[in-house]
Amino acid sequence: MATIKLMHAKLHRVRVTEANRHYVGSVTIDSNLLAQVGILPLEEVEIVNIDNGNRWSTYVLPGEAGSGKICPNGGGALLCKEGDTLIIWANEQCDRAEILSSGHQARVLIADENNCCQEVFYQTLTPTLTPNGETLEYNGYQTTNGKQLTSKSQVMVGAEA
Repeated sequence: MATIKLMHAKLHRVRVTEANRHYVGSVTIDSNLLAQVGILPLEEVEIVNIDNGNRWSTYVLPGEAGSGKICPNGGGALLCKEGDTLIIWANEQCDRAEILSSGHQARVLIADENNCCQEVFYQTLTPTLTPNGETLEYNGYQTTNGKQLTSKSQVMVGAEA
């Protein structure tokens, strides 16, 4: 069984509200934001600071619901400052064959300047059978009501893929 890591949740353009280097480690995130994309407390996440390019991985601690808190702790606090814009995402191990047969869906939250949810949408992989063989359709923007704002692209899937 071949496993791959695929993104399952992303917090896009959240702002650092504080950075606490005198903490054991992790990133504290408003628990409402976590619930909206399905990231669990203690789950490993990847973080990129789009203001300075720093990247790191850590685990999540839930912050006060509705606070908008995004607080890198420990070493991560040295890689950003209050007001920096981050992208935070979580991956999951998936069986490649299952993805090719059943598809995959990742939930993405775009935050406003106060770390409130501006929008939630899905990025999906959907398997289809075409006259040319098996493909995966990628849709980069699909809301819960089915609204699609980007065109789909197809990726050919070979027998050995």
